[in-house]
Amino acid sequence: MAAQVEWERKPKGLDANLKDYETAYRTFRWEDVEREFDWVTTGKVNVVHEAVDRHAASSRKDKVALYYTDLERRDERYTFEDLARLTSRFANVLKRLGVKKGDRIGTFLPRTPELYIAILGINRIGAIPVPLFEAFMEQAIQDRLENSEALACVTTPALKPRIPRRSLPALKCLVLVGDEGPLSSDEVSYEREMASASDRCEPEWLTKDDGLIIHYTSGSTGKSKGALHRQYAMVGHYQTAKWALDLRDDDCFWCTADPGWVTGTSYGIYGPWTLGVSSVVLGGRFDPDRWYQTIQKYRVTMWYSAPTAYRMLMSAGEAIPKQYDLSSLRHICSVGEPLNPEALKWVKKITGLAPHETWWMTETGMQLICNYRSLDFKIGCTGKPFPGTYATVVDDQGREVPPGQLGHLVVKPGWPSMMKEIWNNPSKYQEYFRIPGWYASGDSAFKDDDGYIWYQGRADDVIKTSGERVGPFEVESALVAHPAVAEAGVIGKPDAVRGQIIKAFVALRKGHQPSEPLKKEIAEFVKNNLAAHAAPREIDFVEKIPKTRSGKIMRRVLRAWDLGEPVGDTSTMEE
Repeated sequence: MAAQVEWERKPKGLDANLKDYETAYRTFRWEDVEREFDWVTTGKVNVVHEAVDRHAASSRKDKVALYYTDLERRDERYTFEDLARLTSRFANVLKRLGVKKGDRIGTFLPRTPELYIAILGINRIGAIPVPLFEAFMEQAIQDRLENSEALACVTTPALKPRIPRRSLPALKCLVLVGDEGPLSSDEVSYEREMASASDRCEPEWLTKDDGLIIHYTSGSTGKSKGALHRQYAMVGHYQTAKWALDLRDDDCFWCTADPGWVTGTSYGIYGPWTLGVSSVVLGGRFDPDRWYQTIQKYRVTMWYSAPTAYRMLMSAGEAIPKQYDLSSLRHICSVGEPLNPEALKWVKKITGLAPHETWWMTETGMQLICNYRSLDFKIGCTGKPFPGTYATVVDDQGREVPPGQLGHLVVKPGWPSMMKEIWNNPSKYQEYFRIPGWYASGDSAFKDDDGYIWYQGRADDVIKTSGERVGPFEVESALVAHPAVAEAGVIGKPDAVRGQIIKAFVALRKGHQPSEPLKKEIAEFVKNNLAAHAAPREIDFVEKIPKTRSGKIMRRVLRAWDLGEPVGDTSTMEE
């Protein structure tokens, strides 16, 4: 393999925040990073103070923290002083509603400034945000708000109908952004409440172990699970944003991820703003022209996006980017799934910069294995462990395997942003530590002779489609809710643009016959009841779904069917 490897070589003397990876990896201590935060001397912990208030009380007070545009109706900018004032107002709105430290509050909003203000306002009073992706449908929303026992949810009139309030006894109130009519007794207007709220609200002072945020992530079995992160995660967000993303005080940073996903908070809110860096948010749907226009309009210097987005830009061709000035870019990173070499080379061709891969998970809270701006890397590899962490490849017994041997990708527990718990599910939390002494990622990988780690895929069945993780169980549950569907099994099928697409195998109920119109109807049903990105793009009708005698779907058999390969050992399959 080594003879076929292509390197991304860096010019000597390249100016980067992380000057010398090898030295940093040997000498780094998280305790040294803690000194960058006020709470080390004051003992008063709250991420909003570190990400907003301390900048608003400094020479950065008039610096733009957030540039927002939808390139149509809204074109706005908010300084750190603006954020301090607006997040204080929203914190006071929540206080009037009876929200207190530790309460969970959902945010179900489009990617607009109000979403960022809401999340930080929730954090300001020590409550815990539960961000929900705008494309979620009723069942996905119910699962998350029900499990978190969210007391309130911030949403819009357009999204409100997807929230099944009658099925959520803990949900006492909706805060509506842009209300357009009369409100019910359990609703309040964001605009009206904000207009009468005070600009001042001292943060609720917390401990390092108090809750910061809950992000829900899908597993291969069961419902989505809530990864609770603690306040101390800000230390990891800060340092990885500084060294992996190479963010600097004069940067204009664009993280394209929605805060409904962990990337959109760890590196769309906490990382850049604890560093005092300006961020760009683009509202609306994906469109190549709009993306390039955003880079040009704001002179974006650092761009963090997903391989799916890069591949979609690539599929749109080279003519479009030639119409825009992309010369402001100085660094690009990638997140969400493996970055294929073709996309990397294409991005480098149009920008002069190769995207640097970053590997991490919702549960890890921060980047753990990366390619770094000052370090040569091998095209196609995942990278090297972040200083202060230890990631490697082990066998089933937790023993490190030799270079080139496939095994479990694991991390030594203890990094700052590691999840504190799985909300209301301690047994699920313990499953992550099933390999003694390690956090088991569920991914497979190998390490080469130079210490670079190469991701090889999921060890379980979670599907990564368009940069988002989708649990087969969630999709299968949505499928069998259709009146024509008796059983369903779901797999990820390789796709050149999306990484994987969702393919469903469906056994029909009696009285229903396979047809193309029925396929379309079933796919639309999943789209409307779960999420658009979770809808199967291919459906095969089968007589029976292969299962073990204990009832578990044998997805490896489905994959073998799809690829026309031998199914292997079927001794555990039910008759």
